[in-house]
Amino acid sequence: MSKLAQQARSGAAPVLGTQPGLVVASFGRHVLVETETGQRVICHPRGKKNQAVVGDRVRWLPSQDEGTLEKIEERSNLFYRQDEMRTKSFAANLDQVLILIAAEPEFSESQLTRALIAAEAERITPIIALNKSDLTEPFGRAWTKLAPYRTMGYKMLPLAIKPKTATALPDEAQTSELLDLMRGKKTLVLGPSGTGKSSLTNLLVPHARVLTAEISQALNSGKHTTTSTTLYWVDDARTTALIDSPGFQEFGLNHIEPMQLANYMPDFKAHAQDCKFYNCTHLHEPGCGVISEVKSTASPSSISASRYRLYSELFAELSQTRY
Repeated sequence: MSKLAQQARSGAAPVLGTQPGLVVASFGRHVLVETETGQRVICHPRGKKNQAVVGDRVRWLPSQDEGTLEKIEERSNLFYRQDEMRTKSFAANLDQVLILIAAEPEFSESQLTRALIAAEAERITPIIALNKSDLTEPFGRAWTKLAPYRTMGYKMLPLAIKPKTATALPDEAQTSELLDLMRGKKTLVLGPSGTGKSSLTNLLVPHARVLTAEISQALNSGKHTTTSTTLYWVDDARTTALIDSPGFQEFGLNHIEPMQLANYMPDFKAHAQDCKFYNCTHLHEPGCGVISEVKSTASPSSISASRYRLYSELFAELSQTRY
């Protein structure tokens, strides 16, 4: 573990002469830190590896026109994602995660479930937003498919966000409801490509493209900045933040223990307490409350067949990574 990461856990005293700041963008070993007055400064870690992520509160030391990261303040949460090669933390101190999916093309229930589990594991409030409500028939099918998630108590939001044109104006009522949910909070927008994530960012932060270009120029990265996570302020008072992240195609959960999986799935958790054995996997044990609910014929099960299949697949996947 690096010195910065150790400090983030230990809450060690700040280095003399450092200033407080907020990480608003991260590109490889460089981060962009925003000061309390709104100034943005490029900062570099002391070591070879950058441990800071967007949303981190840090202490940094000025050095000519740039700075050095000296300390990561203690985090309230840290959001992870994985691909086939590695685990990556990419956002911290979140209030909520807006999982943006679309009625068309049909969304992946597996990817939605993985994102929800990742949020639950870090005690971050998830909101499911279904875009393209103007496509009546596909939207109706998708909304019905999401019925089990509404039953679980997840906040659900219909949206009709399109690329901004003279003929495609946003639904004012939907936009207003979304802004009410985001007000005063840091919201990570998460979703696969093609769901309207860029259009959502441009709607709520009209100058987002200009800011992204400025960040790219400041860091002299010469790369497409859309592959990096960036924090944008939605309001001038800098109290409401939207954090835009790359679209995910794969979303692993390798940091989660398989035996904890049911605790992060509300429909499973409600029946896991009825299991005969404390270390029940909910896959084959006698006296399992979850299996009993899935097989119940007295009334419609609160655990759908597709959810149980996803749980079984995830449990097997997470078990393989440990043996």
